[in-house]
Amino acid sequence: MFEPGNQYWKFRGKHGKTPAYTPDELWEEFAKYAQWVAENPLFEEKQFAFQGVVTTHNSPKMRAMTETGFCLFADISPETFRNYKKKTDYLEVCTRIVGCIYQQKFEGAAAELLSPAIIARDLGLKDQHDHTTNGEKMQTSITVSATTDEDIVKKLLAKFDEEGDE
Repeated sequence: MFEPGNQYWKFRGKHGKTPAYTPDELWEEFAKYAQWVAENPLFEEKQFAFQGVVTTHNSPKMRAMTETGFCLFADISPETFRNYKKKTDYLEVCTRIVGCIYQQKFEGAAAELLSPAIIARDLGLKDQHDHTTNGEKMQTSITVSATTDEDIVKKLLAKFDEEGDE
């Protein structure tokens, strides 16, 4: 078998699995996914009756982008995408992908092309209720904070550090 003290491992050309995508290829694959989402809406079947005649109409509905949907499209596991996010050379492209998915959902919900309640929960936006009015009219507001790319990167790095500590 192997001799004690051998150093055959030094002859190996690389260590670990080759990533499925380079950062540039990952962005190109995301661009294909975004185009596919735009070109493949969901359809809602609606029936209308006029003078006793029922007709059916299929209405196109916006399809929301998701990280899981992108992973399925790119044929990578969600774990692989999470691992990409942790790598320095993939951080920028992963941040851009996550930002594009967030923006598409936010804009779709704001225009009521997607369910605002579902998307708000998914994006971590929350309704704040004032329960201290003693019977007076309650005010409801949605808190949205403006973030810069630098803030997003800091939050992602903090999240990755927390996940690594578990």
